[in-house]
Amino acid sequence: MTKEGEHTSGSGKPGLHPVYSVTNILHKVRMLDGVKITYSSWVKLFLLHAKGYKVSHHIDDTRPPAKADPTYSDWCEIDAHVLQWIYGSLSDDLLLRVLESESTAYEAWTRLENHFLNNKGSRASALENEFTNLSLKKMASLDEYCQKLKDLAAQLNVVDSPVTDKRLVIQLVRGLPSEYDTVGAFINQTMPSFEDARGMLQLEEQRQSSRSDSESAMALAAPVNPQG
Repeated sequence: MTKEGEHTSGSGKPGLHPVYSVTNILHKVRMLDGVKITYSSWVKLFLLHAKGYKVSHHIDDTRPPAKADPTYSDWCEIDAHVLQWIYGSLSDDLLLRVLESESTAYEAWTRLENHFLNNKGSRASALENEFTNLSLKKMASLDEYCQKLKDLAAQLNVVDSPVTDKRLVIQLVRGLPSEYDTVGAFINQTMPSFEDARGMLQLEEQRQSSRSDSESAMALAAPVNPQG
């Protein structure tokens, strides 16, 4: 039986726990700021790495060993590392909201969850408003527009206001300018998946860009009629 701070290698011999191999959590998990990196995206990444480094039980409702248990000291040390992961991957503003002088990783995880998931009704209303009013003209590029829609849909799912793929496609088309009317009408008729619709729009964007370049080149090559 191995201790909490050890794991069994392929040779069957106990070795140092994988958690100690992480020197900078930001090399594994993006910093959560609630804007560029959403809570739902951050949770997915964090859970993935927690599972990979065998510390998932430090952020779920698994009870820690009793203080009299021989593994308790090692558990506390590893828990401190996981707590550092959480604190180290938060923006300064979020860190101030959840930082406590005495805390387990699970307690910090729960405080962060409560911060984002409390008042679901008001958060859902604000997200729904942003989702339905988003348009391509408000974004820097088509890719950014598509990704923002996906992020908002993911956030709505977290607050129990799920967005179906069909509704995501409908909103994608609704926010397009008039130059995408033809391809938008085709998407509405065929109702492909969101990723397929995104691909169609990217092809249309490339087509329009190529046509614009060709027209510019022809204008420059056109002879100028002499006056007089």
